[in-house]
Amino acid sequence: MNTQKPTLVQAIAWMTLASGVVNLFWGFAASGTALATIIGVICTPITILPAVLGVFELIYAAKLFSQPPQILQPSTNIAVFEIASVLTGNVFSMAVGILALVFYNDQVVKDYFARLNGPPAPQPAPASSPDLEPAPAPETSPAPDTESPTPPAEQPPVRRGPRKVAGK
Repeated sequence: MNTQKPTLVQAIAWMTLASGVVNLFWGFAASGTALATIIGVICTPITILPAVLGVFELIYAAKLFSQPPQILQPSTNIAVFEIASVLTGNVFSMAVGILALVFYNDQVVKDYFARLNGPPAPQPAPASSPDLEPAPAPETSPAPDTESPTPPAEQPPVRRGPRKVAGK
């Protein structure tokens, strides 16, 4: 099986690796800065998010660099989170996310991931094919006839008393 990595897949791997390192440093620096202020302590969970994204980027880049290649899908989720990292002020990661999404839509990259993941699963035959016989209908016994003593149409209407209103 020829799984030679196209140049765009290698570019995605290098960009994701670089973005992961930048996000790790960015997250730790933002968290350290936030911890220096009283209000920043409350915002620390938000400032940790780039570091978490950086860890996921490093893991994904390592899988892209692995020899022999691992079965792997394009990670558009990581690319979207890279774009969203602009909310923390990281413009570099945003640019990497945009480029990764553009590269994932390239036909060479799509073909590489399709080859890497193997042939698609066979589709089941449609039910209306002429060579299949319909399954015999199961025999069912009729339900016992259970009638209520009074049919619903003949039951008297339920009378309710006047409603009580809370006093003032």
